[in-house]
Amino acid sequence: MKFATYSDGTGETRAAVLQDGRLYAVPGAASVLDLIGEGLDALLEHGRAALASAVPVAVETVRLEAPLRPPSLRDSMCFHEHIVNCMGEVDPLHHEFPAFYLSNHAAVIGPEDDAAISPGCEQFDYELEVAAVIGRPGSNIRPEDARQHIVGYTTYIDWSARDLQFEEMSLRLGPAKGKDGATTLGPVLVSADELEPLRKDKGFDVAMSVAINGEPVSAGNWATIDWSFDDVVAYTSRGTHLVTGDVLGSGTVGRGCLFEHRALDPEGFRGWLQEGDVVTFEVDLIGRMDVRIAAPVTRHPLSSGH
Repeated sequence: MKFATYSDGTGETRAAVLQDGRLYAVPGAASVLDLIGEGLDALLEHGRAALASAVPVAVETVRLEAPLRPPSLRDSMCFHEHIVNCMGEVDPLHHEFPAFYLSNHAAVIGPEDDAAISPGCEQFDYELEVAAVIGRPGSNIRPEDARQHIVGYTTYIDWSARDLQFEEMSLRLGPAKGKDGATTLGPVLVSADELEPLRKDKGFDVAMSVAINGEPVSAGNWATIDWSFDDVVAYTSRGTHLVTGDVLGSGTVGRGCLFEHRALDPEGFRGWLQEGDVVTFEVDLIGRMDVRIAAPVTRHPLSSGH
């Protein structure tokens, strides 16, 4: 099943099942986050009840919001092709564990929100990813038990200010302000059972693509992932707690960002994202998002002038 969070102009949001272009609201649920804490079976029961009793609304008559506002947001580096394309090689440690960084959960935006260029950024980029969403909470989870905690999956777009990111990483700070502006989640949460028939290698046989202003730019497949979400859940929960609604990003699929294209073909590079561009993301089963790039807010100089 596909689950969404939508608003209809009243100021309220509702969680719903999306089927055949219609939304069936789940009573008492303002967000998908309200439905997933008891795990996949309970989520599917909520969905069946809504389909049986709710009066549907057409999806084009409402606004889709981010499926949930996660309590935390982690972004891993699971596609080694992306690392090779960017860096030329994979550090051996990437074969030992799925490295991640903590991102800004307060900066999550939805599929119909604009993505604003970061203040002071001249190299604005997207990163095409997928993400697992935690239903049942857990700690120190074994890889073989991870699927009991993954309730579903969504698309994860990691907007990146590359020039700001490179400044920070030159100081060995890791991703910080360069990744602070926005992360798009959506358009829906697909329940984990929907993807199981497509399981292949360490991922799923699911196509992923990007177009800018209608021109195809990036294409990949989830099945090329080098770390399964079983390992990601186990590693991220090691010595800590994953709670309901935590979002675990996969990292960028191979060729899934502009930085890779510049590194691989600098002379043919199309350039960075600009205000007014419309970026179309498609992930099979999860859906399509058309995101407009907006102007940055004012950049206020620091006492240093930076």
